[in-house]
Amino acid sequence: MLLLVGLALSSLIQAQGNSNKPVILIVGDSLSAGYGVAVDSTWVALLGRRLASQGYGHRVVNASVSGETTGGARARLPRALQVHQPSVVVIELGGNDALRGLPLQQIRDNLANLIEQSQAAGSKVVLLGMRIPPNYGTTYAEGFHALYAELAKKYDVALVEFFLDGVALDETLMQDDGIHPSVKAQSRLLENAWPALRTTLKK
Repeated sequence: MLLLVGLALSSLIQAQGNSNKPVILIVGDSLSAGYGVAVDSTWVALLGRRLASQGYGHRVVNASVSGETTGGARARLPRALQVHQPSVVVIELGGNDALRGLPLQQIRDNLANLIEQSQAAGSKVVLLGMRIPPNYGTTYAEGFHALYAELAKKYDVALVEFFLDGVALDETLMQDDGIHPSVKAQSRLLENAWPALRTTLKK
């Protein structure tokens, strides 16, 4: 699976490599990699088409990997920043960490590092917040969600409070596994992310 994702990303990079348009780099997990959804139907693909139709001079590079954690992305990000030199980095991560019950401080530190790396490279940041079920207790679940707002305030970055708002509890918008959004949900995911993205962009 990771090999296939890597090949797909490599093809995307090669296809867009000669463009001089500023890059929006999406660094996420299966929600942005489009698990179970055709590549051209994901919210990331829809974002690319919206940018083109509305006259934004940006292109989208999707560096998301299904199953990704904040720690994995922290290790991969330096190379992605070097290669793509993005003007905007969208960070959609943390869900897999929380579902594994990783310490909140570890998740916070990794997300903070991702933001710091991006800002040090001259990129604006959009942080997509997440929620989890209270499997590990209400205190953990609430603390997890709260860290996104804490980091957004500390680093002055655009925040989407809950990326899966209007999707996560709607069975008609979820795949059979009850975890991943369906193709019908992708437009809603884009609408959830768009206001924060729009504030970072210039036509």
